[in-house]
Amino acid sequence: MAPTSITSFPAEVVPQAPEDALFGLMRAYKADSSPDKVDLGIGAYRDDNAKPWVLPVVKKADEILRNDPEANHEYLPIAGLAALTSKAAELLLGKSAPAIAEKRAASVQTISGTGAVHLGALFLAKFYKIQGANRTVYVSNPTWANHHQIFTNVGLPIASYPYFSKETKGLDFDGMKASLGEAPDGSIILLHACAHNPTGVDPTPEQWREIAALMKAKKHFPFFDTAYQGFASGDLDRDASAIRLFVEEGFELVIAQSFAKNFGLYGQRAGCFHYVAAPSSDAAEITTRVASQLAILQRSEISNPPIYGARIASIVLNDAALFAEWQENLRTMSGRIIDMRNKLRAKLEELGTPGQWNHITDQIGMFSFTGLSEPQVLKLRSDYHIYMTKNGRISMAGLNSRNVDYVATAVDKVVRGQ
Repeated sequence: MAPTSITSFPAEVVPQAPEDALFGLMRAYKADSSPDKVDLGIGAYRDDNAKPWVLPVVKKADEILRNDPEANHEYLPIAGLAALTSKAAELLLGKSAPAIAEKRAASVQTISGTGAVHLGALFLAKFYKIQGANRTVYVSNPTWANHHQIFTNVGLPIASYPYFSKETKGLDFDGMKASLGEAPDGSIILLHACAHNPTGVDPTPEQWREIAALMKAKKHFPFFDTAYQGFASGDLDRDASAIRLFVEEGFELVIAQSFAKNFGLYGQRAGCFHYVAAPSSDAAEITTRVASQLAILQRSEISNPPIYGARIASIVLNDAALFAEWQENLRTMSGRIIDMRNKLRAKLEELGTPGQWNHITDQIGMFSFTGLSEPQVLKLRSDYHIYMTKNGRISMAGLNSRNVDYVATAVDKVVRGQ
């Protein structure tokens, strides 16, 4: 008989962790042999044939890179590829942004958006300690599930503010304002710049102005997470408008930026983290100090960021013709998503499905919060082989011209209790 194992990590110390819900959903979908199965869980773009789409402009950039005789696999600097980070900042703040001209912005290449949020969390955990600062991070209810773990892993407490209204399936703006107003002064407020994940509900420009005014009065610290610039509306400037508003209002803030969705570089892990100082006579000096500490943190975490996806994005961002083609690719993706929203809503209304379905087209970006209950979601999975997260979030990219009617019909039957 084998002896009982001797370990420093018994089960009461290191319990078995639950499987990540989203990846568990992906595993269940892949194991399903039904020819009718539909994946509405995946947070990645699919074309009308339900296939991953390599952007044509990315193929061109890849060809340029592979034929570059100077290309190599050497380490990048700790802060990453400068040709990427500089253009990434311009993409968010605007090419002629005073914050860039006045050297008030510091940028670091990261392991996509997740790495950017983590680097920002790490920086705040270590340095956001001045008098009057509240180290609690307020996230929307709901938010991207990974936000919770990223911040709690570095010792920052989490609280939430109301965001999604189950009644209107839109923004609970009054609840959001009340919560931000009640939060202690100097709290860290995490905001989705556009295409809110998971709801697809964004504030209007006027609501963003009210949020900025409230946060300024409360001395809150904005932490923007932007993963869908250009992918949400098809307009890069429009999708950056909330960030630019806060910068123009004189906030000191940070931004986590991902190139996974808008370049289709999911597995290449290309992203950036940006710090923007408030306007002041010593803003450039503050920014230099912050950049130096971000580099120290980056060095201890990953040493150097990955090079391949960064070079692909950089080639596109630094070439006017390729940049224009990228914008067209973005319009292709966002346009197909919008078309699927219109078709799903139209079919549900044609079927007379109980309830209101205008929220399908009111929401924006990759995801839609359908309002379906968990039992309805599970019935869609068991009876119709349609896979979505238990909270009723669907990826619009999983719909196409061949399955949208099937999905709508299945939703209709489940909502009717059939």
